[in-house]
Amino acid sequence: MRMPARQRCHAVLAGLVTLATAVVVSVATTAPAQAADTWTETGSDRADPLTESQGLTSVEVPAGSPNHYTGIGTIPIGVSSRGWNHVGDPDASYNGYYVEPYQSDSGSAKMFRVQAPGGAWSEYVHALSPGEALNNSFVTISPGGSWMVSGEWGTMNRLLVFPTPGVNSGTSPSANLPQASTINLDHAVRDVQGCDFVTATRLLCSSDDPAGTLFGITKPLLQIDLSGEPNGTADVSGHVTALRQLPLRSACSGTFEAEGIDYERRTGTLRVIVVSPGFCVLTDSKTYKFTRS
Repeated sequence: MRMPARQRCHAVLAGLVTLATAVVVSVATTAPAQAADTWTETGSDRADPLTESQGLTSVEVPAGSPNHYTGIGTIPIGVSSRGWNHVGDPDASYNGYYVEPYQSDSGSAKMFRVQAPGGAWSEYVHALSPGEALNNSFVTISPGGSWMVSGEWGTMNRLLVFPTPGVNSGTSPSANLPQASTINLDHAVRDVQGCDFVTATRLLCSSDDPAGTLFGITKPLLQIDLSGEPNGTADVSGHVTALRQLPLRSACSGTFEAEGIDYERRTGTLRVIVVSPGFCVLTDSKTYKFTRS
């Protein structure tokens, strides 16, 4: 039986409402759980090119510890003489384990140098997985402490998850440090120099991307929202957002280099190293400070 015109109209409207509701629910389900933060520059300090040009981290244990920086001048001779001649952006766990990432010019392994809260140093070597890049630009330790994230140079769609050496009971200096899982990114990133956890499921990362083709800006500050806390049993996904371009100011013109990053949870301060071009690497390289607004 043919439906009266008014009833047909009501049926169409009801169908449209149902469809619109389904779309809204779908968008709400698939959208990131958190909105992107805004970080405003609040100041800067000079970054020494020898000892503060690669990375930095705030240290909570022991109480009153100074910030730790890395650069070519901080690599011990006994470490560089064995081929570990590049140090990246370090991190420290909330219970006082400090980790530095190292790489060599060639080979099939990376090294993580760890200082325990009591001051003793140890070394953990990771044999590269198939297809894994050699470089070891950074480490960041999850707030829970047991898992550590690292990355690879170039254009990548992933970050790597390892058990935190010294903290995770499954690690030993005498055994290979294995990759445990992967963070699969929904947007490619390029030349990530450092990341740091802001929460258990949010990372801020400094990218040295020179091209600007991925996000429309060079040297971006990136936010990565994770689908869950990284662990050694399952991969998680990461939603990537470019927040802003890092400051590029110098008396010299040329190519800047974005380096390590640190989020100081006690003060809410974000710090990022940017190395100046040419001769000005010696004079006006900076550690820039930001606060969330």
